Amino acid sequence: MNIMLFHSTYGLRPAVRAAADRLREAGHEVWTPDLFEGRTFDSVEEGSAYRAEVGKDELLKRAVLAAAPYSERGLVYAGFSLGASIAQTLGLGDERARGLLLLHGTSDLAPDTRVDELPVQLHVAEPDPFETDDWLSAWYLQMGRAGADVEVYRYAGAGHLYTDPDLPDHDAEAAEATWRVALGFLGSLG
Repeated sequence: MNIMLFHSTYGLRPAVRAAADRLREAGHEVWTPDLFEGRTFDSVEEGSAYRAEVGKDELLKRAVLAAAPYSERGLVYAGFSLGASIAQTLGLGDERARGLLLLHGTSDLAPDTRVDELPVQLHVAEPDPFETDDWLSAWYLQMGRAGADVEVYRYAGAGHLYTDPDLPDHDAEAAEATWRVALGFLGSLG
């Protein structure tokens, strides 16, 4: 698979590069665009402030420009938290998209969004302060109405960005379970 992997609000940190390497070891081609142009942050607050400064439209523009040279290959759009929301937006708008792998995040859907059984897999903590139960229920229903084939995996007791070993949210058991399921999902798309 060809995978476009977007980073979280923390920026393009070592955990994102390690995830990309793990995906490459499984035989996938992976790109990790740096939407923050070299900046990384030590807290959600700092990263969120920078994200607000740059603006959602500019971040989406950077993501589209990063994906454009590869989209004709049929990308799987993937990402962590903020990156997952960006991946979802791009993937739902790309008729050649092969799937969505969303880790720790989702995004709003435009009411007119339509896809043809696009495979979508979401991995999220339970509970998650950024992905509440009510939000996830509504998101799941909207994705289904849009035509996506959605699987949701919840990890009780894990922190929001539980796959990043350098953050306090890290949960090694949940992270390994996530990668095991995600690699199976990606393998099924080939």
